[in-house]
Amino acid sequence: MNKRKVIHWLPRILSIAFVLFLSLFALDVFTEYSGWDLVLALFMHLMPSLVFLAVVAISWKYDLVGAIVFFAFAVFYIYAAGFGRPWTWYAFISGPSFIVAIFFFISWLQKKKSGE
Repeated sequence: MNKRKVIHWLPRILSIAFVLFLSLFALDVFTEYSGWDLVLALFMHLMPSLVFLAVVAISWKYDLVGAIVFFAFAVFYIYAAGFGRPWTWYAFISGPSFIVAIFFFISWLQKKKSGE
């Protein structure tokens, strides 16, 4: 596989992995709820993942959208979590989002340079 294809596919694969990672946080509802409350709680906990799935779908064609949204989310999470938290809070959520944003941006630059 050549470098160009790797740069094209890497942000897409990493963004899907990031969505799956975020979805893991919804699993805690199974210990707290049952019945229709469980369904509603699971849906609510999966809302961020569903939003990111929509972003991934749009970013599949428009790399710059993915770069902007994933970067904005990383910055937003740092502000929303507050500055008094351990560094791991930021590293495990904002870190992957920053990485995905960088790869989408590199992919966008590559396409722009080649005239696609």
